[in-house]
Amino acid sequence: MAGPSNDPSLYRHRDVVPIKRALVSVSDKTDLLPLAAALAGAGVEIISTGSTAAKIRSAGHDVTDVAEVTGVPEMLDGRVKTLHPNVHGALLGDLRLEHHESQLNDLGIEPFQLVVVNLYPFVETVQSGAEGEGVVDQIDIGGPAMVRASAKNYANVAIVVDPSSYTSIIDAVKKGGTSLQERKELAARAFAHTASYDTAVAQWFAEETMEGETVLPDHLTVQAEKIEDLRYGENAHQRAAIYTRVGGYGIAQAEQLQGKPMSFNNYTDADAALRAAYDMVLPAVAIMKHANPCGIAIADPKALDSIASAHLRAHECDPLSAFGGVIAANRPVTLKMAENLRDIFTEVIVAPDFEPDALEMFRSKKNLRLLKLPSNWQQERMDIRLVSGGLLLQDADLFPDDDFESVAKNWELVAGEEPDMPLADLVFAWKSSRAVKSNAIVLAKNMATVGIGMGQVNRVDSCRLAVERAGDRVAGTIAASDAFFPFSDGPEVLMDAGVKVIIQPGGSVRDEETIELAKSRGVSMYFTGERHFFH
Repeated sequence: MAGPSNDPSLYRHRDVVPIKRALVSVSDKTDLLPLAAALAGAGVEIISTGSTAAKIRSAGHDVTDVAEVTGVPEMLDGRVKTLHPNVHGALLGDLRLEHHESQLNDLGIEPFQLVVVNLYPFVETVQSGAEGEGVVDQIDIGGPAMVRASAKNYANVAIVVDPSSYTSIIDAVKKGGTSLQERKELAARAFAHTASYDTAVAQWFAEETMEGETVLPDHLTVQAEKIEDLRYGENAHQRAAIYTRVGGYGIAQAEQLQGKPMSFNNYTDADAALRAAYDMVLPAVAIMKHANPCGIAIADPKALDSIASAHLRAHECDPLSAFGGVIAANRPVTLKMAENLRDIFTEVIVAPDFEPDALEMFRSKKNLRLLKLPSNWQQERMDIRLVSGGLLLQDADLFPDDDFESVAKNWELVAGEEPDMPLADLVFAWKSSRAVKSNAIVLAKNMATVGIGMGQVNRVDSCRLAVERAGDRVAGTIAASDAFFPFSDGPEVLMDAGVKVIIQPGGSVRDEETIELAKSRGVSMYFTGERHFFH
């Protein structure tokens, strides 16, 4: 119902609001004491709860327990502390309105001008592996209520939810108060904070209630926080920024160790490279340009320097295209690998770690960006893509098992004899095809790509491109196709060039033509029964 406060003429102007009384209740106590010292030094009355009050008091600052304000002790194992009119009236009273000010005076409620609150570590608790009541106990109730109340009343109250804002609050105390613009910006961050928190809680409940089911959620909320603005997007006229998703553990959370700031295209290529490298169980390197691989290779983990060997073999696939490429390794980068890259222009290298000697060597390449993955990095389980007016959600296209036999367990040999080569070679070629934009054809030998045909609008052109790129290395290779061959012309191009094994999903109405062609040419052909489109 409309009330008298909807009449604009009743509001009194307020810009700078001096900080006289602050409510401080934080789970994350980073930099709490310098803030408390600044407030206490300025004569600000500090009201606090539980362990926050204890920490401030232990530093020698005066602090009032919230129970003295409410007249009720904390109860129910701390579930109820601040849910009281003496707190929320002090947060929500709009002092631009005379009747609000009068009501607060009549009730003996003194308003707050600053609220410093951050919430229980719900996301961190889930990530730690906690379950059931251990997670539920970390669902904050009073905290979000205080944050939202203060943010709604930004005209009168500064709400701080992140220690990164403490410096600006300390400055505001020194200069006489917070400005309206400052409070509005803090309110925006506060609402984003609670929205992010609620999203994490909702997502956890959705996963709990859907455990064992195969349906996708009826409601999907995606919450992310901006890390930084990028120079531009895919092209110079496009604005861009990178955001971190709540609970994320991917390329957005990687630590940049050196080099120029990452670009939009750097991030997309690095993510694609990771997808290719981490599909492999053995030491692997993938080199990417424009989200397509220039080369992928794996090496024997018993080799003297397996990751350096994998890089050299991946680079040999297409050295021309690898110029200015983005490299991902699924093992720490060694000094030998760094030496291999001494004279190769590279935009980005992303890996789980870098040997100290490798970092020292890379320091001479000032523009080279080095990204260290978070320790908990793993392939995403779901794939979200924006479309106009909405988004698409699907299971991520992952290989379900790590060992070669499990990947190939449902393959069917439909033509020729079992090839005289390790199963690992066949599985490598098949896995590599998943990293290539469809229509995808990969030619591989000895667990390294030698020719890649990608992104063509028909599969026969992809075959021709792969053969052309492989050159005289094509003889005796394995060809992997991400989807079935609609006609036998594509396989014929491969067989004419000297391919000895073809791996494809099968499922075309003309499969028999392709099978008969393979039989007549003495080529082994496997049907995998599943495709790996990548758009």
